Amino acid sequence: MESLPRNSISKIAVIGAGPLGRGFAFLCARKGFEVVLEDVLPSNLRRAQAALEQLVAGEIQALRGSLTFASSVEDAVREADMVVDFVPDELESKLEILSLIDRMAPPKTLICTPSDALSITDIASCTYRAAGCVAVRVGDRAPSLAEAAQVRLLRSPMTTQVTVDLVVGMFAALGKEALVEDDPEAPVFMHNAHLSKAQPI
Repeated sequence: MESLPRNSISKIAVIGAGPLGRGFAFLCARKGFEVVLEDVLPSNLRRAQAALEQLVAGEIQALRGSLTFASSVEDAVREADMVVDFVPDELESKLEILSLIDRMAPPKTLICTPSDALSITDIASCTYRAAGCVAVRVGDRAPSLAEAAQVRLLRSPMTTQVTVDLVVGMFAALGKEALVEDDPEAPVFMHNAHLSKAQPI
């Protein structure tokens, strides 16, 4: 996997235009990111477009960035620095969408997948960009990723520090504190390998 040719994330693809996905996409666009919101269901995209029109009509200069819409994953991720998916938090659904992202996104693209139950180590190991994958979780008091003031960022033993720093910086730009944690579901031997690499001899 190639490193991003810059020290920050600017283009974000959001997969899933339901309430959670479009809420996060709107927040990113408000904060200055270039966002592409994708959904295979035209009805979800229509609702998102209508909600965006109401948002812009109700606020002066509501978007510091931009928000466009796509009806395919390929179109959404073509130039993305990072992809955030909002598919059901089930292993089959996650692997299906991450497989599509993995094939269609450029090598630079990072994957940040919201998950309260799945192991990012297991998910990332099924991609060709395990070094660029993280999971994000919100606390019980936060109804959504868009509304959370603090998030937990889970890394696998394969995740690079560059990836972690970029994603932490992105959440900081959204006004959120990202607490970095190791994946608790990662095998012990993988944790040990990760620690041994981090410690100088």
